[in-house]
Amino acid sequence: MMIYNCPNCATNSPVESAPWCCPDCRGPWDLEFEAGPVSLKFLAGRVNSLWRYEEALPLARPTVSLGEGRTPLVALTDTVSVKLDFLMPTLSFKDRGAVMLAELARRLSPRRVIADSSGNAGTAVAAYCARAGLDCTVYVPEATSAKKVEQIRAHGAQLELVPGDREATAAAARAAADTPGTFYASHVHNPYFLHGTKTYVYELWEDLGGRLPEAIVVPVGNGTLLLGASLALDELHSHGLIDRRPALIAVQAEAVSPLAAAFHAGAADLLDAPGTALAATLAEGIAIPRPPRARQILRAVRETGGTFLTVTEDQIRAAQRDLAARGLFVESTGVACWAAAGTWTDRTAVVPLCGAGLKTGLAP
Repeated sequence: MMIYNCPNCATNSPVESAPWCCPDCRGPWDLEFEAGPVSLKFLAGRVNSLWRYEEALPLARPTVSLGEGRTPLVALTDTVSVKLDFLMPTLSFKDRGAVMLAELARRLSPRRVIADSSGNAGTAVAAYCARAGLDCTVYVPEATSAKKVEQIRAHGAQLELVPGDREATAAAARAAADTPGTFYASHVHNPYFLHGTKTYVYELWEDLGGRLPEAIVVPVGNGTLLLGASLALDELHSHGLIDRRPALIAVQAEAVSPLAAAFHAGAADLLDAPGTALAATLAEGIAIPRPPRARQILRAVRETGGTFLTVTEDQIRAAQRDLAARGLFVESTGVACWAAAGTWTDRTAVVPLCGAGLKTGLAP
């Protein structure tokens, strides 16, 4: 096992005995891990899943894999391609991180696993815990899409519907996470999840023959895909496998855009906005008012020369229908980046389509 460290107060803890968060400041962990270089010439013939990048992963020889990763990359315009991450075993990109959490939990042998989610992460954790033979409880807001709730239950997880918003759900799960014998499969606080999502960029790098587009566009709520992408860019660059880091372009729904507001105000952390009501948005998966890794997200975007964009509800509706007309039915959160398409027409970019349209249906 490896060592967790806290980016806020430098506290360390061995992974096998660590609490779910830093005991001193209650912040999320980072992982002390040095990825090895991945060679394109050695990838041929390896397993056709994200586990092919074994040199870059903190876990190896998994038993819980469902073949996640290696999703198609499809050109939609002369400059913009989309990566079909909704073609994962549980129909969202969250499988990339969930498989890492379930594999880690299997090795730690807790009495139970818990997770909190707006739907997709909880579904992924439930599926991979089922694969690993682990008891699992998933906390979701009571307003979560009925189709996502059904999917979680289908995998045999116990479901806890929490009154209130995503913040209330996270608070309920964190209270339960302190129970002895519990592994908190937090896609926000546990850094193993980020080491799973970073394979998104490794796949782009492989599929593009050892290069990357000028911009990588990602939807951001808790920032797990963006921070995973940032990890991969740092690793590829430090090993001399890319000569520059693409700009990270982060997209939020205009209705819930705390990171965009902080970024454009030049702030290093979230702006203090007490009493601000959480607006409703079709992009439920990124409706996070206070992401715990906000400082890391803002720093990662700035370090690549990227930016934050916001999209309206009407843009989200139009983008979902536009993609469907092109043959791609994507859930409303997953179309947020396509809704911002056109902003970066002067450079090549890749947009993730993160969740299948069957999870939420067509936006009204």
